[in-house]
Amino acid sequence: MFKKGSKLYSIFTGACPKCHKESMYTDTNPYHVSQLFSMHERCSHCNTKYKIEPSFFYGSMYVSYGVGIAFAVAAFVISYFFLGSTPNVAFIAIVGALIVFYPIIVRLSRNIWINIFMSYDKKLASKNDKLETKK
Repeated sequence: MFKKGSKLYSIFTGACPKCHKESMYTDTNPYHVSQLFSMHERCSHCNTKYKIEPSFFYGSMYVSYGVGIAFAVAAFVISYFFLGSTPNVAFIAIVGALIVFYPIIVRLSRNIWINIFMSYDKKLASKNDKLETKK
């Protein structure tokens, strides 16, 4: 399910959606906030251009809303139902979770957004493997 060749692999690792050979981000750690939005222009293995058009990743804001809601619901369920907190404390848990997980939410949203428009290309990935073994 999370193996190379699946969209989930690309979404959760931030790998190139076409070949899954390298990270799309210049810094793979999302908690280096100054580098949070910093991406390579193209994949060095398959030459896939990540920013398909100017302002392409503005669309990921819509995905970010849904991912943020999922994190908020999870924080509420854990704090209210499992830990037995009051609604006020559950609200604080939601806000805290959204602040702490903001970098992860941003990266996940971008990864989901680009994977909507691009798919893994087995031929492209295997072609690059053959080229690398010849070198």
